[in-house]
Amino acid sequence: MNNRQLFLQHVGQTSDAPLCLDIVKAEGTRMWDVHGKEYIDLIGGISVCNIGHRHPAVVEAIKKQADQYLHVMVYGELIQHPQVQYAQLLAEHLPDSLNAVFFTASGSEATEGAMKLAKRFTGRTQMISFKNSYHGSTQGALSVMGSEYWQQAFRPLLPGIRQINYNSNADLEHITDQTACVIAETIQAEAGVNVPDVKWLQALRKRCSETGALLVLDEIQCGFGRNGSLWAFEQFGIVPDILLLGKALGGGMPLGAFVSDKKIMDTLTYNPVLGHINTFGGHPVSCAAGLAAFKVLLQEKLIEGVHEKELLFKSLLQHPWINKINSKGLMMAVEFDSYDMNKKIIDALIEKGVFTDWFLFASNALRIAPPLNISMEEITSACKIILDVLGAVK
Repeated sequence: MNNRQLFLQHVGQTSDAPLCLDIVKAEGTRMWDVHGKEYIDLIGGISVCNIGHRHPAVVEAIKKQADQYLHVMVYGELIQHPQVQYAQLLAEHLPDSLNAVFFTASGSEATEGAMKLAKRFTGRTQMISFKNSYHGSTQGALSVMGSEYWQQAFRPLLPGIRQINYNSNADLEHITDQTACVIAETIQAEAGVNVPDVKWLQALRKRCSETGALLVLDEIQCGFGRNGSLWAFEQFGIVPDILLLGKALGGGMPLGAFVSDKKIMDTLTYNPVLGHINTFGGHPVSCAAGLAAFKVLLQEKLIEGVHEKELLFKSLLQHPWINKINSKGLMMAVEFDSYDMNKKIIDALIEKGVFTDWFLFASNALRIAPPLNISMEEITSACKIILDVLGAVK
């Protein structure tokens, strides 16, 4: 049996039509399959590879940590230098009230931890999320997902959760003194890059403060410079009570985190003790990789070029079939009339060596979220291929 057959037979599948590209190498903004075919990567592992694939500094950090130790004990018991150093550096680049980092193994786990923390700190059980939101697919995260399509097969889910409309001032009245937390993507990614009004997000922050509800902002996709600032919430003049991180956090290794003020975070340490624990959260190799990637992001000033690259994409992608482009930095959704049209375009692009996909709640939109170090020349080349495909696909 070849690798494709073994993959389909022995690896748990998420759909009946996986892409099945047999990738054997990835570096920078490029990937290569088993046949030697090269692809421009326009999705970067879905916002994971913000500094590109296999940055030398990240690879070196992984090798160095692997020479010292791998797993030694469950999270939070032993002092592990990569965890400590990364938590300190993150805190130095966050507002003063976001000073305590709880590392997890994924973004979904960060959501789970934040939900528990909010309930524990406030003593409340009700939570509010938003329609067309995505925060992971574990049971708690699924409970706050904003789509019945993905929820219905797994009910009953967590009780006490209400979903309201994103960017709606009227719906903010549903946040009350019974609400433990409101969980929102700073910018809704899977909805097709839905950017909120500044005043609305500020009103959301104000309503949470008035009612004592904790504001949880999910920047698992849009953090680490993706939207043109280190953290997306900086562009809206607010600070969350809990921040969710993942994807680019690990520099290509599995890592997530929820971040809050220490006085909030410490409520997980008593009544009960071990209020939240995990085995592989903050794995030393993942933290070493993430720490190195974060330093590269800052030192190479990759965020400074995001807006210019966004404008180049939007200036070049002009075609009658493109209805509109939603974007915030290098997180972009190119909208077509239908999923069928979008899927045909995506398949043709992959055939032409441009790797992209679609959005969970906007299946008619093509995703563009490349590594932030993609060059202007690579953007121009990718856009030419996209336009060539649009001219050829019927």
